[in-house]
Amino acid sequence: MSDATRSRPDGTLRELRREQVIPRSIDETFAFFADAWNLEAITPPWLRFRIITPRPIDLREGAILDYRLRLWGVPIRWRTRIQVWQPPHRFVDMQICGPYRWWWHEHTLEPHPEGTRMRDRVEYRATLDSIATPLFVRSAVECIFNHRMQAIERLLTPTQLRADAAGAATMASP
Repeated sequence: MSDATRSRPDGTLRELRREQVIPRSIDETFAFFADAWNLEAITPPWLRFRIITPRPIDLREGAILDYRLRLWGVPIRWRTRIQVWQPPHRFVDMQICGPYRWWWHEHTLEPHPEGTRMRDRVEYRATLDSIATPLFVRSAVECIFNHRMQAIERLLTPTQLRADAAGAATMASP
């Protein structure tokens, strides 16, 4: 199947959803994600994830990104295409070639009283899915996205807000 005609496969797909509120405007938040190099900063270090697409990367619909990572010690190359690009509200990246039989990742952003609500929705299917996913793929995907949420909070929450939250937590402790 060619990259241009690849469509959602029949059958069961796994799904992961995450949501968080980021104390930044929607434009600031989208700008962070529009810089592909920030992906390295929010990916767990144990993956040894590196973007190998040369700079500058013009993220837009149809843009191709190449990565290198290590998954369970195995070197992997991963290629994705930006399938949808709707600044500052939504973008979708889709695996063209990589470790999954199917990977589709939608990012949505919407204004929120405290900044921006960001939602991630990932549909995926692993190779040997019925065996691999329950054994280790699901927990790895969850671990990666838990790390991403923490990294995004650390990188996009202003220092004073983090300090105020830490102080409030300390005062609330017995």
